[in-house]
Amino acid sequence: MDEQGIEIESVDDEAVLSEHGPVATYVLERFNRAQDNRREQEERWVEAYLNYRGLPHVNNVFKEDEESDVFIKVTKTKVLAAYGIIHEIMFPNSGNKFPIMVKPTPIPEGVEEAVHIDPKAPPKPEEQEMEESDEFDSPYGFPGDGKDLEPGYRFNLGTLQKKLKPVEEKLEEGTGGTPTSLNFFPAQEAAEFMDKKMQDQLQEGAGHEALRRALFDSVLYGTGVIKGPFAVEKEYPYWEPQEDGPPLYRPVKQMIPTYEHIRLLDVYVDPEAYGEDDLEYVVIDRRMSAHQLRNLKKRSLFRSEAIDTALENGPSYEQKWWETDINDDSQNENNERYEVYEFWGIVGREDFEDDDDLFSQIDIPEEYEDADEFNVSIWVCNGQVLKFAFNPYMPERIPFHFFRYEYNPNNFFGVGLAENMSDTQLLMNGFMRMAIDNAAKSGDLVFEIAEDYLVPGQDLTIESGKVFRRQGGAPGQAIFAHKFQNTTQENMMMFDKARQLSDESTGFPSFAHGQTGITGVGRTASGISMLMGAASTNIKTVIKNYDNGLEKLARSLFEYNMTFDFDERALGDVTVCARGTDALMSNEIRSQRLAMFMQQASNQVMAPHVRWPYMLREIAKSLDLDPDKLLNNAEEAQYQALLMQMQGMGGPQGGGAPGAPQPPNGPAGAQAQDTQGSGGGVPGVGVPQVPGTPGFTGNDGGGGGEVPQ
Repeated sequence: MDEQGIEIESVDDEAVLSEHGPVATYVLERFNRAQDNRREQEERWVEAYLNYRGLPHVNNVFKEDEESDVFIKVTKTKVLAAYGIIHEIMFPNSGNKFPIMVKPTPIPEGVEEAVHIDPKAPPKPEEQEMEESDEFDSPYGFPGDGKDLEPGYRFNLGTLQKKLKPVEEKLEEGTGGTPTSLNFFPAQEAAEFMDKKMQDQLQEGAGHEALRRALFDSVLYGTGVIKGPFAVEKEYPYWEPQEDGPPLYRPVKQMIPTYEHIRLLDVYVDPEAYGEDDLEYVVIDRRMSAHQLRNLKKRSLFRSEAIDTALENGPSYEQKWWETDINDDSQNENNERYEVYEFWGIVGREDFEDDDDLFSQIDIPEEYEDADEFNVSIWVCNGQVLKFAFNPYMPERIPFHFFRYEYNPNNFFGVGLAENMSDTQLLMNGFMRMAIDNAAKSGDLVFEIAEDYLVPGQDLTIESGKVFRRQGGAPGQAIFAHKFQNTTQENMMMFDKARQLSDESTGFPSFAHGQTGITGVGRTASGISMLMGAASTNIKTVIKNYDNGLEKLARSLFEYNMTFDFDERALGDVTVCARGTDALMSNEIRSQRLAMFMQQASNQVMAPHVRWPYMLREIAKSLDLDPDKLLNNAEEAQYQALLMQMQGMGGPQGGGAPGAPQPPNGPAGAQAQDTQGSGGGVPGVGVPQVPGTPGFTGNDGGGGGEVPQ
């Protein structure tokens, strides 16, 4: 079992995998080609990072008279604000649900969408009963797809097949139309089970953390990268109790699918690709310590001898040009790291024809015997091939997912928020520096001294209370004070204009991240709501871009489960999609709309047309509650209704236990002849006493008093 979860044949031929062999040479050539074609993109990434950190650019040249080198971190403010809004949309509320969903297709094939049974329906006449054959052939799917029905079954019920087997003969296709009908949704059950399973796997496999870091990279650099899913062994802590002595630590180990965030600057892709569809290879430049390199021996299909040889050759990592610009501290050139290249891509037979017929020395799996090309995974360090494996993913794909903030139609990598405002950030810095330098000069005086009018040899330093001695009675002024014109106001106006242009270039207004002093329409709550609604258009576009990457990520996990961790409970015709754009309409608004519809549909005319179990499940989901734990199924609902009726909570007469006496005019209600105003014991109900009625004080014979005149 390798990191992708499938056993495959590895390569053991030393001639092929030795230092500077054809495999290692091929990987290095692919890496160098991608690196040479990425230089301009790297310069943009470095500039974006420096603007985010507020660090001066290496290529920036200042004039000799410039004194201020201040850097206004508007880029950082906008990047963090945009990331915060995107994160809130992707992970609303508690943030414990990954932004994907599994749902049945509109017309499920191979499994029933809905079936029902009516316990109170009269039995069918014998002549109308369906004669069941010994075998039932499903009209959908293909042989061996796992959807074939066992002999004696009428419907393919997926996860509910065994549960509903006792009532198979009474089931009818579709939803029931009578109040006593019990409805079951096999396709929905399968989708909900797979959704819960995938959410648990993403939680256990660090999928949330990988996505968060990838989203931040996409906002800053334009593209975020995630690798996975690949199987790793995770250790769960467990202590086994002992009769004598303290409990023993016995960890439980289990293979789980996991994801890994890859730093964008370490990703080298096919330079001629414009998207994942025409991407032929990806190379990850890993900077690993000796400890990390040794740990690769514990993973399947890694060659221990090659790892030992790579360690003996010593550290080999060469620092890239951009690392000197983005690192906060200077690093020793004699580092102790190893450079490991991880190659994923398509290799053709002709690529190695000039290297002693490589594939004649490799044990190729049977399914690839006649193939012209191979999808492989290769790890190389110090000229040694640490791993050579055939890609196990079905359908074949490279296990990397890319999240772009903004698509670049002429480049594989996207455009980030920091790059969109690089020019305006430069303008803001320039005008702010000019304002500070001018304020420093205009805030002081420059003196002009005519020395001919002064006694020679005097100290010309200007200070408070200073006295200068003049010569004789020479006429004229000896000392003149000059003040520079203050242009700070003009420079700050230009700074504000540049800041407004940054709002335009990014599509992310300043009031969205806490700008104060807003005038005009933004002064009112409705006005700021209108502005935020207009500003959300850009965020919606970004979320849609992310949805493309999320759907591929979710689909890859679904395919992983169907290939390596198949479960019959997930058997059904389902589709996997992202829910990023759906989350733009917050759960609060959705729950309010559901409650409004539920209130309108509660009248006697509309109630029979509404599927209330589905309505209750959707309300629970909108409140971030688990409907399986909150709501009863059909059997439990009937049992609960019967129990409530027996306890007097929901009987047909409106209350009271069976057999209990009821008042003649309704339960616990006020009697028509109640003249005491007691309301039958119900507060606020009854007829008030008035003069002349029986029992009123002052009537003859009633209370002995006289009626007031």
